[in-house]
Amino acid sequence: MKIFHLNLIAAVIFSLLPSSPLPAAQFIQAKPVWPAGLERQKNLLVGFRAAFQAPQGEKITLRLAGSSLYRVYLNGEFCAHGPARGPHGYFRVDELDLTGKLHSGKNILAIEIAGYNVNSYYLLDQHSFLQAEITAGSRVLAATGATGFEACILDHRIRKVQRFSVQRTFIEAYRLESGFDTWRDQWDAPLERTECAVLTDKKFLPRRVPYPSYEMRQPVWNVSRGTVQTGIEPDKLWRDRSLTNIGPTLGGFPESELELISTLELQRIASSSLEQIDRPFSGSDRLHLQKDSYHILDFGTNLTGFIGATLTVRKKARLLITFDEILTSGDVDFKRLGCASVISYQILPGTYRIESFEPYTLKFIKFTLLEGECEIESIYLRELANPQAARAFFASSDRRLNRLYEAGRETFRQNALDIFMDCPSRERAGWLCDSYFTARAALDLCGNTDIERAFFENYLLPERFEHLPDGMLPMCYPADHYSGTFIPNWALWFVLQLEEYLARNGDLETVQAAKEKVLALFDYFHRFKNSDGLLEKLESWVFIEWSAANEFVQDLNYPTNMLYAAALDAAGRIYDLPALSAEAEKVRKAAAAKSFDKEFFVDNALFKEGRLELTGNRSEVCQYFAFFFNAANPDSHPALWDKLCREFGPGRERTGAFPTVHQAAPFIGKMLRLEVLSRYGLCGQLLQEAVDYYFPMAERTGTLWESDGASSSCNHGFASHLVHVLNRDALGIYRVDPLDKEITLRFSDLELEWCSGRLPLPEGEISLDWWKEGDSICYRAHAPAAYSIAVQNNSGKQLVIRP
Repeated sequence: MKIFHLNLIAAVIFSLLPSSPLPAAQFIQAKPVWPAGLERQKNLLVGFRAAFQAPQGEKITLRLAGSSLYRVYLNGEFCAHGPARGPHGYFRVDELDLTGKLHSGKNILAIEIAGYNVNSYYLLDQHSFLQAEITAGSRVLAATGATGFEACILDHRIRKVQRFSVQRTFIEAYRLESGFDTWRDQWDAPLERTECAVLTDKKFLPRRVPYPSYEMRQPVWNVSRGTVQTGIEPDKLWRDRSLTNIGPTLGGFPESELELISTLELQRIASSSLEQIDRPFSGSDRLHLQKDSYHILDFGTNLTGFIGATLTVRKKARLLITFDEILTSGDVDFKRLGCASVISYQILPGTYRIESFEPYTLKFIKFTLLEGECEIESIYLRELANPQAARAFFASSDRRLNRLYEAGRETFRQNALDIFMDCPSRERAGWLCDSYFTARAALDLCGNTDIERAFFENYLLPERFEHLPDGMLPMCYPADHYSGTFIPNWALWFVLQLEEYLARNGDLETVQAAKEKVLALFDYFHRFKNSDGLLEKLESWVFIEWSAANEFVQDLNYPTNMLYAAALDAAGRIYDLPALSAEAEKVRKAAAAKSFDKEFFVDNALFKEGRLELTGNRSEVCQYFAFFFNAANPDSHPALWDKLCREFGPGRERTGAFPTVHQAAPFIGKMLRLEVLSRYGLCGQLLQEAVDYYFPMAERTGTLWESDGASSSCNHGFASHLVHVLNRDALGIYRVDPLDKEITLRFSDLELEWCSGRLPLPEGEISLDWWKEGDSICYRAHAPAAYSIAVQNNSGKQLVIRP
């Protein structure tokens, strides 16, 4: 591993470094406002609008920030969704160029903003506000708290509803009547104006990350339709903790106050007839629903965005829209993910354009009409996705690898917007550890570290994190962890990612700013160290992966200590602190020596009569921790390495070999296995195992999953790391060093006949094509002029350079 530390990197050419921090956009006149006295009201939807004439020849800009979420319309047409997330006490500012979208006369700018005021893993529990202004050059045309904007409370969204999940805020439920949205594009439309108060000044940050793409996607397959029976009483109703556990540590409305409970209503409905349609669905097709009927459509790929359609209601209607990433027994199971995947509408006769305010993840959508008559057309999903992920290219002679690459790209673009998320569905949360893997894919696909920089900035700006012990970092952020739960292991992954981030872009300022928090983290761990330097009896949620390994985390967990040694080592390198590196070596050697039972590494030891004793609990992921974090290698543990290579992996799952060694999970053991195989040059085996693990996922949903089965998220950000794996181990772009301008190619013994690809760089792109001719591998590689290219040949074939 290349060693970086701050006093050496200071010599890097300044043109390679990111520019100094952008100043936050400054508002000229706008003030933060909200309907007077309601800034702590839960789930309140407020509308703000301004009318203005656009001066000819001048750039017209909308600058805005707010809490919790907003969407912007210009002359009745969707314009943007935001904001990008920032840390406690800071708000990121959007600057939208409206110039090319304006009418020649009066223009109407409308902003819908929801103030949620509950804690979540997704959005911060901070007072609601909007601060917005429209400018022509330096001249203000309208500004909140000053001139031009008026506000109203939008009561067509039902306030007192259940949460979507523990991790996200509220579901959407609406009462609609004709003209509910005319205020957005008709200045003379009735508007019950509300008085707003000017609130305390806010601290702002630049957005930093690219604006999303809002491409319109339509369903591609007509799945089925049928009728439903209502009033069914199931043996047991599913009552999620997001419904039942509302209280001091989980904000929301108590069940007794809810105006409707969509999850309970849905469980009292069952399909009573089914007609399989199974034919293509055209964007011009219409659905005709009568009372107690439903229709299911397929978008073809698991996507994330805002659900929209045009409704023509003949009789007063009750419409439920449910959605999921897969079909369960031929139907959409709204609760499969453990969340309330439903939008509810009560609609008077008329024609409506509807679109969800929140983004959702789905491949399948189901429309169920419980009352009235309704015609549904122009069904779409307005995507919320990263616009830069298309920059990279990969193709090979194995279509399965090509499919995996595109599934990785698709997974990334939905999980990497303002931060790196675990999933775009149930949580939309910025988890550490997940981010370590997704950040690698970000550089490969986008050619920059913009999102990663914002991700770290969010962690570094708060002076401390409420409800957590001093020195501990949140397991995911921005989030409010009122329960005090944290994952100590995840804070260690933060340090590992920080070192890789420094190598990706040389951002000295961010890494130096993190030093105090990194050292405070190690101070936190100090009180858990035993005489061997190993951590024991860690607090809160000690997490390894989603497997039996999570049952073996006390009293002393060896995988955690192997990770701890790696984090100490990383901090020692980047901050030039030899004492941390020496401690890392001590911990690494002690963990390896004490956990090895002469055949496998054991996960944990328990205190018995005051002494630690090995338990005999052995997990597959523990072995990968040992090799990934350099507590073991093929030379130090040859017999174990041989077993792992020959008898573990997908084959063992079929044969059942070593039944006492608990199998690894995709998150994160199977990914670590691929990393270890790559490190020691077993690239052909790695690619075959990647196909075995991930190809069924890619074929079914077009995205990569959290688990082997479809019981959890089928779109998980960390799994986009597979893009990096394919670039490195199939294409052969083994290492890119943007600081020293060095590219290393590695050719391996693969069954592929050819492979071609390109990766974006700040200065352009690197491209590589290779193909086999007899006993030779021919290749051509191009990179920006500043880069040098080195080659490693592990293929056993002669290399031939072609122009």
